[in-house]
Amino acid sequence: MATLDFDGFIDVHVHFRDPGVPEAETTASGLAAAERGAVAAVVAMPNTSPAIDTPEAVAAQLERARRCPSATLFAASAAMTRGRAGREATDLEALAEAGAAFFTDDGSYVEDSRLMEEIMRRAAALGMCVCQHAMDPAVQAGGVIRDCALARRLGLAVIPPEAETAAIRRDLSICRVTGCRLHIQHISTAGGVELVREARKEGLPVTAEATPHHLLLSCDDIPSDDANWKMAPPLGNREDRCELRRAVKEGLLMFATDHAPHPARTKSRGFAESANGIIGLETAVPVTWAVMVEEESMSPEAWARAWSEMPLAILSPAVRARFASRLRTVVETDSEFTVDPGEFASRSRNCPYGGMKFDLRPVGLAPLNAIEKEGRSR
Repeated sequence: MATLDFDGFIDVHVHFRDPGVPEAETTASGLAAAERGAVAAVVAMPNTSPAIDTPEAVAAQLERARRCPSATLFAASAAMTRGRAGREATDLEALAEAGAAFFTDDGSYVEDSRLMEEIMRRAAALGMCVCQHAMDPAVQAGGVIRDCALARRLGLAVIPPEAETAAIRRDLSICRVTGCRLHIQHISTAGGVELVREARKEGLPVTAEATPHHLLLSCDDIPSDDANWKMAPPLGNREDRCELRRAVKEGLLMFATDHAPHPARTKSRGFAESANGIIGLETAVPVTWAVMVEEESMSPEAWARAWSEMPLAILSPAVRARFASRLRTVVETDSEFTVDPGEFASRSRNCPYGGMKFDLRPVGLAPLNAIEKEGRSR
């Protein structure tokens, strides 16, 4: 057993459900889950009810987090359209001034290309990043799962990979003319990875993230009509998973959980009717270590950069300064970690990992000065 510490891990994609559905997750329970998972800082998505689309809503989110006892740091992203409805841009300038980390309508894709160009031009002028949920609903056409044996057996509507690639291709064309920083959230297809890779070669200011579940699992692993395996975007096939892992190893993709808590009542109706999303804050560090370090021979240092240094790039300057090197993430290797959702700090249990065993255990967080005093800073 060995104890390792790294620059504090940052998760730029979490969903806390207040305001809206506090039975699924509150800011307090979400931050407790993050701390339990050794995640030093998080950025919450704006798809609450109501959406975080005004400066006052951003301020309320920050104040709610400030009152929580967790050591994990918190930032709020802000919606880029009013009500996340995709029809009218929010007051991006005021939202940036209020402390938004970046702009996103996560959970919804902005279909109007002219509106998206307006948003990206204004965001570029502010030096802010736009983060896009790259799933074109016109191509998705009501699908709930990628093509696989289970989908065919149950007769489920399929989401083609083109739902993602069409969305990314459109957004890259706007990035090209606006110069705005663009971040592709929860990328899931081999084709999407290749588009981002080519855009980076072209010199476009584009980043992307991969979730632990898309790196560990594929649609062929889904055992039954169990919505704990349902998420948006859906699990890809084995080729997609292979390309995601390769892109992480080459430094193209950062990690992010897309932690999406739901109460049991919304996840118990099978793939066709249940909500999308799984929780991941308390399992992300062991899962990504198992996949990328143990299976793919990624160095621990490069693995840690995908959790720490790389996420900083998409944050506003103020949030970046607040998150940088304030805490250390502490883990134990060669220490068995068995996933038991019943013991989670999160209020939700929607997770496909129950009973899985990993060889790295998140210990928690430590202040930078405490690590330095122990002589273990790196």
